[in-house]
Amino acid sequence: MNKFLLSFLLLFTQTLLQAGNEDYPIGARSAAMGNASVSLSDIWSAHHNQAGLGFIRTISAGVSYENRFLIKEISIRGGAVALPVKGGTFGLCITNFGFSLYNENKYSLSFAKAFGEKFSMGIAMDYLTTRIAEGYGSKGVLAAEVGIQAKPLKGLTIGAHAFNPTRSKINSYNNERLPTIIRIGADYNFSEKVVLAIETQKDIQYKAEFKAGLEYRAVKEFYLRIGTSTNPTLSTFGFGLNLKNLKVDFAGSYHQTLGFSPQIALSYTFSKAEKTSAAIQ
Repeated sequence: MNKFLLSFLLLFTQTLLQAGNEDYPIGARSAAMGNASVSLSDIWSAHHNQAGLGFIRTISAGVSYENRFLIKEISIRGGAVALPVKGGTFGLCITNFGFSLYNENKYSLSFAKAFGEKFSMGIAMDYLTTRIAEGYGSKGVLAAEVGIQAKPLKGLTIGAHAFNPTRSKINSYNNERLPTIIRIGADYNFSEKVVLAIETQKDIQYKAEFKAGLEYRAVKEFYLRIGTSTNPTLSTFGFGLNLKNLKVDFAGSYHQTLGFSPQIALSYTFSKAEKTSAAIQ
């Protein structure tokens, strides 16, 4: 890997992803649904909206990998663990973006508490790092997250989440700060087979994004998913397999200029899961 390619990838990252230490989405289920995930509750809630962990009743773990635009140097890797305890659920999530000469990492510890079956709150403390090789060094910064989920009606879940509401500063030079991102959305279970999720996301420095996804339970063990999102415009699709305690999810997204991004995720529940609604897969 030479300096020219490193410079190209840094420019590519800045142009396409808008800022360093982006809160990259992970998890193939939500990716297939346009990343409309703020109201969903599964292992990836440890990253998307920690409030969703409050509805998880069993120890779970998952890993995720996205080969973004089929360029391995900008791939995204993630892992999450949910640990229910008396009084709530702890979550641990780690994400990594980049390659040996440039990479970003996020280490997140979270806690969520459900108040009955209809409301949950979650918080997280993150440590984000950026490392540039060739003598540029590395930088780390702390950030916070907070989220809620509510179920006011049968089949309906509403979620809201804020990443970095405290506007943590990366560098004093040019007042460079982590992005502050607000997300609000909902999902509705039309039946045990069909779930529709919608979401709007706003980075306070950029235009709002809209996301939508549909999940169809074709048979007991097999799910089909499609979705879309704006800014940038993406078309998404995928499927999921439930093999008792093991879940295998695949997603693909297509950008009309940059191309195809495949993603796969595996998650495992360490004891028999309780019966849940279709929205909590």
